[in-house]
Amino acid sequence: MRNRAGAWLGLASAATALGAAHLVAGLVGRAEASPIVAVGSASIDFVPRWLKDVAIDTFGTADKLVLVLVMTVVVGGLAIAVGTASLRRPRVGYASLVLLAAIGAVAALTRPNAEPIDALPAVTGAVAGAVTLKLLRRRLLGAAEPGEGAMDPVSDPVSRRRFLVGGAVAFGAAAVAGVTGQFLSRRSEAVASRARVSVPTGVAAAPPVPSGAELGVEGITPFITPNADFYRIDTALIVPTVIAEEWSLRVHGMVERELTLDFEALMARPLIERDVTLACVSNEIGGGLIGNARWIGAPLADLLGEAGIDPAATQLVSTSDDGFTAGTPVSAVTDGRDAMLAVAMNGEPLPIEHGFPVRMVVPGLYGYVSATKWVVDLELTTFDAFDPYWIRRGWAEQAPIKTQSRIDTPANGADAPTGEVVIAGVAWAQHVGISRVEVRVDEGPWAEADLATEDTIDTWRQWRIAVPLEVGNRTVQVRATDGDGAVQTAQRAEPFPDGATGQHSIAIQVT
Repeated sequence: MRNRAGAWLGLASAATALGAAHLVAGLVGRAEASPIVAVGSASIDFVPRWLKDVAIDTFGTADKLVLVLVMTVVVGGLAIAVGTASLRRPRVGYASLVLLAAIGAVAALTRPNAEPIDALPAVTGAVAGAVTLKLLRRRLLGAAEPGEGAMDPVSDPVSRRRFLVGGAVAFGAAAVAGVTGQFLSRRSEAVASRARVSVPTGVAAAPPVPSGAELGVEGITPFITPNADFYRIDTALIVPTVIAEEWSLRVHGMVERELTLDFEALMARPLIERDVTLACVSNEIGGGLIGNARWIGAPLADLLGEAGIDPAATQLVSTSDDGFTAGTPVSAVTDGRDAMLAVAMNGEPLPIEHGFPVRMVVPGLYGYVSATKWVVDLELTTFDAFDPYWIRRGWAEQAPIKTQSRIDTPANGADAPTGEVVIAGVAWAQHVGISRVEVRVDEGPWAEADLATEDTIDTWRQWRIAVPLEVGNRTVQVRATDGDGAVQTAQRAEPFPDGATGQHSIAIQVT
């Protein structure tokens, strides 16, 4: 009974602390200062690269949810241990709350764009947790302390009932505080702001997607990726909530004249509509961290031209609202490709998770050096002068997307009937294009697949081939040739430091 009472005491106190902290973070408009968010974000920054890779490989776009769940389990375990110890030694509980407040405050104050007020949620949470600990402990033990009286207060039915009810009230208050804090985190304001934004008209429209871009094979990835299915990999544990009416972009550094634009001014600029495939550098061979969308945005080259680029500038550093930085080669945004500040995706304003109100899109480069979401700052500099977020963690400075191909159907491990089987998938070599896809079975000769009609060299292409398969275990392999005639390498390499290489293969059972 004593262990159960200690667990209830610790969990109720911890829940109250976290709920109160999240509420205060919402009240002061600093959602990123909530201890769970601040500590989680710091964890993302400081965990070893190999652990990040494992998380992405294992959980994909659910990696942040898993991190929050793991943190919740860890905090819960610590709370149970501390609560049990606090039954006899309350100073253990108070000291633990002070320590957790210090960790939360330090994590919040060391985040990019931190302000002194960011320590307030953690401190307030610790005070709320300490008050809950004291009140619940008093309800359970009364005036007596264990060992002072003949009756063990933990076994007293009245004390126990008052204690359980008090704990339930604490959990309820924590839940209400947490939900209220989330509501106040400006997510609702961002949703309302997005609802007020209309998809721009009068843009330099992209040609319609060619009818032959879709091969109509069951199980193949659609040419255009729906927004809800588009991959999301970034460092933001909590999605930044940026209000379009409050957004502004600063262009500065090695330029002749500094520029500042608000959202209205950006939308008034000449805009273009383009189909562009984006890919994450963490994508494994055959992986799904890639998507194709129709984007609308302002050409970056025009904007930087107005600022006047210093010829010595080699790097364009883009900064997100949450402090993330990416470094894009200046040459990649001024060489004629459709690099843009995107404001719309697949016919609607950017989803909040994908960078509303403005993000960068640069064809041909992995996202970690080009696709900054919630972008608020552009600085012209050099690669020698500044190392952005992922470069400081060992990833390559230059990151052109590597030629890849993937088998979508049949799935790996599937059963297939004997005879002709349709093999199909997608291939990509952004800003170079795909000229050929070949498939082979069991290390046999390569056979050329049928390619879907090319939309642009900045998008992936579907492919299909019907191959005769005999009974048994079969291995099917695919490779692509890019628009310059370079064949996709078979040499396997991990994503670190500049993207995975190798040829995708699947095993199927032919019956």
